[in-house]
Amino acid sequence: MTKEKKITENQLEKIKKILEVFQICDSTFPIGTFNHSYGMETYLRDNKVTDNDSFEKWLGTFLQTQFKWGEGLLVKLALEALQKGNVEKIWQYDKEITLSTSAIETRKGAKLIALQMIELILQIYDDDSPEIKLVKEYQEKINNDKAYGNPAIVFAIFMKYKDIPVFESTCYYGYSIVTTMVQNAVRTIPLGQKSGQRIMHDIFDVVLKLCEEISQLDERYLGANVPGIEMSQIRHETTVFRLFMS
Repeated sequence: MTKEKKITENQLEKIKKILEVFQICDSTFPIGTFNHSYGMETYLRDNKVTDNDSFEKWLGTFLQTQFKWGEGLLVKLALEALQKGNVEKIWQYDKEITLSTSAIETRKGAKLIALQMIELILQIYDDDSPEIKLVKEYQEKINNDKAYGNPAIVFAIFMKYKDIPVFESTCYYGYSIVTTMVQNAVRTIPLGQKSGQRIMHDIFDVVLKLCEEISQLDERYLGANVPGIEMSQIRHETTVFRLFMS
């Protein structure tokens, strides 16, 4: 028998860092994302999302449009700005992504999720690092109406804190979106848990391809969207009976 090599402290630290990232990405991380369907509920009410196949089609469309040019790209741009020490760009992106979002519910939802993510991160990682200080500054700006608030920016700051590369950070954020949307679909369409896991696994290739495409985009594309997705989010605001806040 060959003797196993001892796990080094460096290896343990790397594994711990990834586990901490997955904690933030997990759909059970209590930041309120389970309250938001981002327009899916409107398609559900219109009987356009009714089963596994129609949900997977909707999810793919959402990722290829609103995620790609919205929060997915925002993670990439914000993290690049942070790596260059250009914090002012963060506030610019916060304004651009918010003003380019037509649905009031979606803007409010982003703010609420960002604030809850900030609160949890500060409870877990309250130290004197520049990134944690920046998270606190972002919280203060949002509360004083000097910033709008977006979870992708909070996530990017956390990725800088954990020294995660840009491409990997974008992929992790895509994973967090997919896991949340699948779990929301499981309890509302409803989908079976096994079907949800199959869809999640199948969509990973889409996420990776999109993140490759995002890596080639610049800030000119931030906030681009397609009418169908946005209209579903706007129409959701006037739905009489609904399960989600947005």
